[in-house]
Amino acid sequence: MPTLPREEPGTAAEKPYEARRMAESFGVNAERYDRARPTYPDALVDQIVTGRSGLDVLDVGCGTGIAGRQFQAAGCSVLGVEPDARMADFARGRGLQVEVASFEEWEPAGRRFDVVIAAQAWHWVDPVAGAVKAAEVLRPGGRLAIFGHVYEPPIEVAEAFAAAFQRAVPDSPFNGQPARRPVEVYQAAYGKIADQLRETGRFDEPEQWRFDWERSYTRDEWLELIPTTGGLTQLRPDQLTDVLDAVGKAIDSLGGRFTMPYTTLATTAVRAA
Repeated sequence: MPTLPREEPGTAAEKPYEARRMAESFGVNAERYDRARPTYPDALVDQIVTGRSGLDVLDVGCGTGIAGRQFQAAGCSVLGVEPDARMADFARGRGLQVEVASFEEWEPAGRRFDVVIAAQAWHWVDPVAGAVKAAEVLRPGGRLAIFGHVYEPPIEVAEAFAAAFQRAVPDSPFNGQPARRPVEVYQAAYGKIADQLRETGRFDEPEQWRFDWERSYTRDEWLELIPTTGGLTQLRPDQLTDVLDAVGKAIDSLGGRFTMPYTTLATTAVRAA
């Protein structure tokens, strides 16, 4: 992932779900977020849906609806829950039904679902309360799927980003972390989610899935994406400009583009009958 901040469960802070200001900052430019953020592997969606049509899917922290639209395209009926009204409005404009609330405070009103997903969003949910609530709204045999991307740019780009961010925000708690982290760090975080699901006693044995893929980025495409990451969404315009200039120069030194190796990780479990 972009070095700062890390948007995977357990990697940005001990309790990121308590950082509500950051959690609800992504809507500052919802259109750019939707345009720049990558979609999820079709193989992941297929593995969750398993060829069934007409499934009722609850998308927790749906954002602009990137994952939700993929499940709609797979023949599912999708309801999003999103705490940021700006993101919710954008998702509605793209055809997704969305209710504005944090998942912990959202009222299901007796509704039940075949699938509950959280795409790049579970770290903003209280993991204990969220797991219990997911079990409550799932039909017996329904699946909870928590997933997200790991994407560490080339070391030249990562180090330029880290140094520029430290200059822009010298008192940030993210400073001092390694410029890049191995995928095993993120796998351990998803393993912790599996443990939390086990502890509820409401799910069958969790599974962990992994999907590896690549995407090529030009300088402009990468500079379009990184302002959508938490922390950068809260920078002043001059601070953001300094970070983007430094990262842009690093990409220029690589010939103006690079290939990003992505890993999409998932922890998933079926609600016990």
